[in-house]
Amino acid sequence: MSNQSNTITYTKTDEAPALATYSLLPIIKAFAGHAGIEVELKDISLAGRIIANFPSFLKQEQRNIDALAELSQLAKTPVANIIKLPNISASLPQLKAAIKELQDKGYDLPNYPEEPVDQTEKEIKATYDKVKGSAVNPVLREGNSDRRAPKVVKNYAKRNPHPMGAWSSDSQSHVASMNEGDFYGSEKSVTISNPTIAHIQFRSDSGEVEVLKEGLALQRGEIIDAAVMSMRLLKIFFEAEIDDAKENGILFSLHLKATMMKISDPILFGAAVSVFFKEVFDKYEDLFEKLSIDPNNGIGDIYAKIDGLSTEQKHEIENAIANVYKDRPALAMVNSEKGITNLHVPSDVIIDASMPAMIRTSGQMWNADGHQQDVKAVIPDRSYAGIYQATIDFCKTHGAFDPTTMGSVPNVGLMAQKAEEYGSHDKTFQMKGNGTVQVVEGDGNILIEQNVEKGDVFRMCQVKDEPIQDWVKLAVTRSRSSSTPAVFWLDENRGHDKQLIEKVNTYLKDHNTEGLEIHIKAPVEAMNFSLDRIKNGLNTISITGNVLRDYLTDLFPILEVGTSAKMLSIVPLMNGGGLFETGAGGSAPKHVQQFNEVGYLRWDSLGEFLALAVSLEHLAEKTGNKKAKVLAAALDEATEKLLEEKKSPARKLGYIGNRGSHFFLALYWAQALTKQTTDQEIQSIFKPVASALEENETQIAQEFIDVQGSPVDIGGYYLPDEEKASYAMRPCTTFNNILSSLEETKQLVSN
Repeated sequence: MSNQSNTITYTKTDEAPALATYSLLPIIKAFAGHAGIEVELKDISLAGRIIANFPSFLKQEQRNIDALAELSQLAKTPVANIIKLPNISASLPQLKAAIKELQDKGYDLPNYPEEPVDQTEKEIKATYDKVKGSAVNPVLREGNSDRRAPKVVKNYAKRNPHPMGAWSSDSQSHVASMNEGDFYGSEKSVTISNPTIAHIQFRSDSGEVEVLKEGLALQRGEIIDAAVMSMRLLKIFFEAEIDDAKENGILFSLHLKATMMKISDPILFGAAVSVFFKEVFDKYEDLFEKLSIDPNNGIGDIYAKIDGLSTEQKHEIENAIANVYKDRPALAMVNSEKGITNLHVPSDVIIDASMPAMIRTSGQMWNADGHQQDVKAVIPDRSYAGIYQATIDFCKTHGAFDPTTMGSVPNVGLMAQKAEEYGSHDKTFQMKGNGTVQVVEGDGNILIEQNVEKGDVFRMCQVKDEPIQDWVKLAVTRSRSSSTPAVFWLDENRGHDKQLIEKVNTYLKDHNTEGLEIHIKAPVEAMNFSLDRIKNGLNTISITGNVLRDYLTDLFPILEVGTSAKMLSIVPLMNGGGLFETGAGGSAPKHVQQFNEVGYLRWDSLGEFLALAVSLEHLAEKTGNKKAKVLAAALDEATEKLLEEKKSPARKLGYIGNRGSHFFLALYWAQALTKQTTDQEIQSIFKPVASALEENETQIAQEFIDVQGSPVDIGGYYLPDEEKASYAMRPCTTFNNILSSLEETKQLVSN
């Protein structure tokens, strides 16, 4: 067994999961070390990625290795074993805030040039743009996705159901989408017959040609598609839906994914902001241009940038905004207490989190008074919006789902090698004039072309043939291993999906599907099929593309088990390694805020526990490390006991927090290792550890509660001070000493 093959790579990310890592990682290292496993930490946080990309601006001691680049290469090898925690998919405001924090800490980084004036600034902007948005997941996901609710979590949810809001058949809540001019309606798609090099060019109405993207190496069998969002029709649509929400007395809410879709969706978000607050933007057009106020950054950009104006002028603009609120429909709120609306910041608008929360809460969102209210959920593009309307219609007819009896909808997602929309960032452009955008081969052959108007958003996507074959194989494998019907969510009326359906039908013939129930259904039909089954307690595997994978693996888990953070997310990498993602719950900035204010972190590390167990199982299978298998089985047992004993973090201080839950995980893990008889050496090592933890349980648990209630300084938000953060997350000396003794035992054994 090589050292590399017995290595687990744990990722340092951002916000709540990053704080939790200070507490949990020492436990993991102490336990795993006794199986000969090295657990290394790689920094792929937003701050870490910024620092790694600007070495020439920094002192030698400030520089970081590019850990993300290292992991992208590791993910292509058979020995990859990566545990990936949620990270910030930075919006522009978040990116600029991180840059400012680093600058304040002495990092001589350049500012983000929103409108670069020379080649140097263009290069700086391009470098920062690599860090912005979803810069991590597409790089690491060299395989397709297998996401499902673990049995232990599902069973616990059935015995301890989470609250579900009651539905009324006369609910006014609904989804609003465009009827024309969106990505869905304009999409054109083609399968590449032979390898070729292509480029994307804009040909203006006056005949001028500008190359937008060159050097597109397209493979044989690869599917490419191009679509356009009409800015003119989008703004007409927004105006009509705003008026309709006002007329019907319901909330107006916008649901996009401005983090993952970091180029296209902030533009769509900005269009909504500029239409909703049109009077303000028209009245102060010159001033806003001078202040570099960008509607793509949300209404919060206005509040931030008028702060330096005279009191009189600032109040005038604030009053103008307040008058808009009086004339327009009420906005759905992100934070009612602080007055943060749905249109404040683009990174607050995450459709795969906001829509399930709305559906779980009686189809309602929060208004400015902190009360629930029916809502118009605006999802401009039709590609996937119908699945949410279908779910709303189902709940209006049948009522809320019952977590004690409902089935499950696991997912097999096509995402390898930057598949589909999530790989479109470098091929997405907002048009500067009227004309045609063409995808052209080197010999001049036009593969796809789209007519565009000034302001339109053009987007090209790709999906390679090998990931499609792997996706079909994984779908068949999961259907057979679980004896569960599987549905490909593909729409024959959509250009891209039509190409995929042909490939799915071809590659299904490569597998033994006898006795399996496999369907191909359009998303709305697939949703209705799945909803009928889960209401009756039946399971159905959803086989989807990259975006629907995200949407469904938030929607169904939130309905089934109360949160998507408890999903088991496995990415069997195509070259034999494994990527294990710790749920889909985001990085929880509100949890960090609470921790800073009262020293209580409510982040639930259950996703980390589940990912670690399958990571250990993967390592055992690949290397023959029997001790790793013992650790994995004991960890599963410990996790189940943690749930049953209700030792997960509560929402408020005075109860078990994240740090306390880690202690109980260590206690139950050590007990399980002591109880097992497969490996007597492991048993003898952990017996005194379990005894020490048991004897000090009351004291340790109380110590974790006693440190709550006071503000905590961790020395930074995006780049915490290592010493301060570690001290804050490991405040219990008794527990730390027991872990240290376990580390010392490992050293004695290795010597």
